[in-house]
Amino acid sequence: MTDISATQPSPTPDVGTVRMSVIPEILRLGWRDFTRAPLMGLFFAAFYVIGGLILYFQLRHADQSYSIIPVALGFPLLAPFLAVGLYELSHRLERGDKTIPWGEVLGVVFRQKDRQIPSMAVVIIMIFLFWVFIAHMIFALFLGLMPMTNILSDWQHTIFSFNGIKMLAVGSLVGAATAYVLFSLTVVSLPLLLDKELDFITAMIVSWQFVATNRAVMLVWGLLIGVLLFVAMIPAFLGLFIVMPVLGHATWHLYRRALVHPE
Repeated sequence: MTDISATQPSPTPDVGTVRMSVIPEILRLGWRDFTRAPLMGLFFAAFYVIGGLILYFQLRHADQSYSIIPVALGFPLLAPFLAVGLYELSHRLERGDKTIPWGEVLGVVFRQKDRQIPSMAVVIIMIFLFWVFIAHMIFALFLGLMPMTNILSDWQHTIFSFNGIKMLAVGSLVGAATAYVLFSLTVVSLPLLLDKELDFITAMIVSWQFVATNRAVMLVWGLLIGVLLFVAMIPAFLGLFIVMPVLGHATWHLYRRALVHPE
């Protein structure tokens, strides 16, 4: 039973273990939840699709690049709240609700502003800004002395030059490490903060411990998420209408199998 209305902190859950078979299981359940309430899933996914399209067109028109910054920052700021909507939806379907009023789900999302989710949003933004800063440093380190005209007009030659390949290698390693940290801190903590009354630091520690305990399964799950999101973005971000809600629902079911809550 959820503790979202509790006034006292919830007991810290114990970390469980999962097998590789949990991945197809939670994907099946994620798809089931999406098909049971598709309009809500499409509603929350629309924010990602619209945001992605705005970023794309702003990048196409570099003279308005100043407007890319607030949109880019808005993604990690809104993402936890949008995910909470999908988690709450899965939670209600899980307990057998036949009808799920839009107002109640959106009300749960709105009420998170007074709980721990905003703190998680700040953590996500800080990691995002750290990655942006490091990515610019790596670019400057390997390609900073090359004329900008070459990079803009002949990017294939630039990227596949000796320095470009080194930049891609180092950037990929740093990016993978950053993604691992962000994934480990959030994969279980976000649904945990919705379900229980815990502080965000404790939730991140529990999430990190779960990933460390189930590293092989979680690495496969994280890689699968990356591949699915990449494929979903290829057709003008439209694939996110399906992939985002399915992954959101699946994450809730992963959380339910990940932790053992004291009675």
